[in-house]
Amino acid sequence: MIQEIKNNLTQLIIAVTIVSVSAIVSLAIYHYNERELMSKNIEAAMQKGIDPLSIRCSYASHVDAVCVAYTIQTAKK
Repeated sequence: MIQEIKNNLTQLIIAVTIVSVSAIVSLAIYHYNERELMSKNIEAAMQKGIDPLSIRCSYASHVDAVCVAYTIQTAKK
């Protein structure tokens, strides 16, 4: 009985560890790909004459001081 509980607990710990590691790796890959895509879009924008900062700010997922200042600056024009 006790051996069965130990086996179940071990299997649960292994399963949770695998899920956690998979989630961490997935998030890391997602963020890397997002940065890579942003880099390519900024390069393309520079070739077309578009302000690269506007492209960078379109990827901002939270309040970014640089993007706030950029927005204020462009709103005054």
